[in-house]
Amino acid sequence: MTKHGKQATQIVSLGRDKKYTKGIINPPVFRASTVVFDTMDNMRFAIKNKTNGELFYGRRGTPTHFSFQEAIAELEGGAGTALYPSGAGAISAALLSFLQSGDHLLMVDTAYEPTRDLCDKMLAGFGIETTYYDPMIGAGIQDLIRPNTKVLFLESPGSITMEVQDVPTLCRVAHESNIIVMLDNTWASPINSRPFEMGVDISIQAATKYIVGHSDVMMGTATANETYWPQLRENSYLMGQTTSPDDVFLAARGLRTLGVRMAQHHKNGLEVAKWLAQRPEVDHVRHPAFDTCPGHEFFKRDFTSANGLFSFVLKQGDLRRVTAFVEGMQHFKMGFSWGGFESLILGVFGIDKIRSATQWDSSKPLIRLHIGLEDTQDLIADLERAFERYHQVLK
Repeated sequence: MTKHGKQATQIVSLGRDKKYTKGIINPPVFRASTVVFDTMDNMRFAIKNKTNGELFYGRRGTPTHFSFQEAIAELEGGAGTALYPSGAGAISAALLSFLQSGDHLLMVDTAYEPTRDLCDKMLAGFGIETTYYDPMIGAGIQDLIRPNTKVLFLESPGSITMEVQDVPTLCRVAHESNIIVMLDNTWASPINSRPFEMGVDISIQAATKYIVGHSDVMMGTATANETYWPQLRENSYLMGQTTSPDDVFLAARGLRTLGVRMAQHHKNGLEVAKWLAQRPEVDHVRHPAFDTCPGHEFFKRDFTSANGLFSFVLKQGDLRRVTAFVEGMQHFKMGFSWGGFESLILGVFGIDKIRSATQWDSSKPLIRLHIGLEDTQDLIADLERAFERYHQVLK
């Protein structure tokens, strides 16, 4: 518990200092490019304190930005938070802030596909070499460390296939070689794990997802510890990273209901996942709270709760059958991203093509679900009709 109270109280209270709100409940939307000064002394003071919440120039931020950054940093347990126009922007800026030509990057094999594309299509061109590693490698990561390894990147659970990593062990081994540890912590949101207590140096969020919570804003955050915050802050500024104050306002408003939304996503997700686990067509469910998910033991140790995102694997199927399953849904919508109030469904193919350190059995189709805030009986009925369509193709 901090000076702001326990977590539920923090979510409501953080970032609402009167220096930001001017006495209003929510920090207002301050739009700015140029900030004008009355005197040279005023300008010099702003220049000296431009990294300490003093108005200096719009790209450095306004009270709208400062209040939200303060809230996210304290919720995640870091020293400071930088804002970006998307989660992918946060990942790329964090990596580019600490990597240079000749460096070596260790990237988890289950990373978000745009992260992998960044490594293969851009970082390689900058002379930065990437080695992909098995998410379940644990202390074995030591064998992949080189003298020029600069960053170890984690994503836990992994995109699509949901492997949960042994974050504390990976951090311990990396730090023994002075390697920076970055974690894509989007699945947990800022409230379901404590990345800095586990040894992470930089925690990244696609705020687009659970923080915003309404599928109407793109945003990313990167929160760093005291050691790496100055470099992350300044290099992100040099790369021109900035966000709209209107979007930040919506993200801050979404943050206030994050706790109650996550609790409901967790409850709804478990109900649907338990139902799917009993279906004869399902090989296994990849929900971190289930022992059928790789790394389940780490989820029990390192997370306080789950959310609505998980996958399940069918015993058999092909493109025709999966298409019949996912098309024609009433409540589940087909689309990318997740974390909003609505339920989503994706039939995922080609996982084996975006893996190099691990194997994936492509003969068993995977379907990813995001369970929203609808009534779970309606969602289960929707899935039941999907299985009926699936079987119709078999006839």
